[in-house]
Amino acid sequence: MAVPGSLPLRVYLLAHDPAKGRVRFTTQLGAMLRAAALADLYGSGHLTDEKGRAVVSGRHRPCGDPFLESVRAEIAAAKPRKWQHWVGRNQGAATRAVRQQLGDGGWARLRPYRILGLFPATRVTIRDPRVRKELLGRVNNAVKKPMGRVDAADAALVAVIAAGDLGLVLDRRTRRTHKRRIHELTEISGPVAPALKKSIEAANSGG
Repeated sequence: MAVPGSLPLRVYLLAHDPAKGRVRFTTQLGAMLRAAALADLYGSGHLTDEKGRAVVSGRHRPCGDPFLESVRAEIAAAKPRKWQHWVGRNQGAATRAVRQQLGDGGWARLRPYRILGLFPATRVTIRDPRVRKELLGRVNNAVKKPMGRVDAADAALVAVIAAGDLGLVLDRRTRRTHKRRIHELTEISGPVAPALKKSIEAANSGG
């Protein structure tokens, strides 16, 4: 069974609560999707870290994903900025873009509706629950398997989910039990997860 290739698509699927049929309102989805895109681009070598700032690396190579390509182009067109800055940018647009990708790719069914008959919204239904279960299994394996057997993409997925405090996937008890492993996965995944945590803390404090 195939799962989506990009980290943002995987994060969205994991953030979708099957019991509620939607992403919980308290979920920092936009921030996590932006961070997932940055982590994906960093892991593939499209971005590098220079003195705590995100920089496009070398000659342009296609990312093979429209959302990742848009984030890379954003960074290429600007002066070097800290990772936290890029996590905080265009979060609403990130949510809409990744949601549409899930629909276009057949991972989810999208149905427009209006809240209270007034405000436009989109209902998302995951077409195959096994895909999300597979991703949950990868997260579980990443925090339990020997470090040498953890895939780099799975390490980055755990790092983003933990930094985004996605309790639906890693609850407080699990994070406490596997605190050391999550720290190790975060360290090998680069500068994005710590930037995500700072961005969320700043948003919650009004800073």
